[in-house]
Amino acid sequence: MLEKILQFTVFSNRILDYCISLIIFLTVLAIAKLFNKIILAKLKKWADTTSSTLDNFLISTVQRYVYPVLYYGIFYLSIRNLILHVFIAKLINISAVAIISIFSIRAITAFLGYTFHQYLLQKKKTQEFERSFMGMLSVIKVIVWGVGIIFLLDNLGFKISAVIAGLGIGGVAVALAAQTILGDLFSYLAILFDRPFEIGDFIVVGDFLGTIEHIGVKTTRIRSLGGEQIVFSNSDLTNSRMRNYKRMDKRRIVFKIGVTYNTPLAQIKEIPCIIKDIIGKIKNTLFDRAHFAAFGDFSLIYEVAYYVLSQDYNQYMDIQQEINIAVKEKFTRLGIEFAYPTQTVYVAK
Repeated sequence: MLEKILQFTVFSNRILDYCISLIIFLTVLAIAKLFNKIILAKLKKWADTTSSTLDNFLISTVQRYVYPVLYYGIFYLSIRNLILHVFIAKLINISAVAIISIFSIRAITAFLGYTFHQYLLQKKKTQEFERSFMGMLSVIKVIVWGVGIIFLLDNLGFKISAVIAGLGIGGVAVALAAQTILGDLFSYLAILFDRPFEIGDFIVVGDFLGTIEHIGVKTTRIRSLGGEQIVFSNSDLTNSRMRNYKRMDKRRIVFKIGVTYNTPLAQIKEIPCIIKDIIGKIKNTLFDRAHFAAFGDFSLIYEVAYYVLSQDYNQYMDIQQEINIAVKEKFTRLGIEFAYPTQTVYVAK
């Protein structure tokens, strides 16, 4: 009786064939479940004890994206010995291609997201930079999904060569019409990855100077010292020579002092030492040199160079003011006079 039931045919397949398929499906599924419960669980516990996050990411990727494909593969393997209707067989094959393609794309985008996130953690960038970077990641994900969908349609038998050719011609036309916008977009990518400046940097571009407030896909906005906002296209910035004062480790300062011609020779020789001693006592400064540089029209000119060990402009001005006051006090105490424009007129009798 049982043998007759097993040999009974339903939709071109014996009951025995269906039973074999079910046994194969349940057996392989049980093995996969055991692997998930035992092996992957132990690997996950081990990954939690390591300092790296890559192993956690790989295990999570396997559980989220590999296992759904594996389950469908188990189903696909179990029905291989069955005789199926042409429509059903084609539907199963299409489903297999679609599932593999979709989960592969999701795994790739997840890997890209993990890579970008790790880059941001290492660089310790600002929140504004992170938003820009995540915006760039979204564009990359759209491209990946687009390529994946084209690949999927091609594998499903659709004739996409004409569509791709049409998109190529249309893309050329759009690129020619929007080359300025595309130029700014590529300049944005250059700024994003090369990082010539960041939010908060103080830059000088030509006659314009200010602090970076926003870096957009097309424009970058700068807040000038006068308070107004200056808007640059990204192409203007990448094609210009700019000075980034935020990244200046120390500031080199050169200034001149003029004393009168009737200053005694002993004091003329002493002045460089006086200036060196004054600068050496001021915090966050590094003395470079002080020399009697030239004979001016109405003064003996000294040239002084030193470094301010800070990028802060206000701190530089405070230090320069302190130096000027100290030099004035010292010269007054020693009777050294500063020169100012004078003329001596000799009248012949």
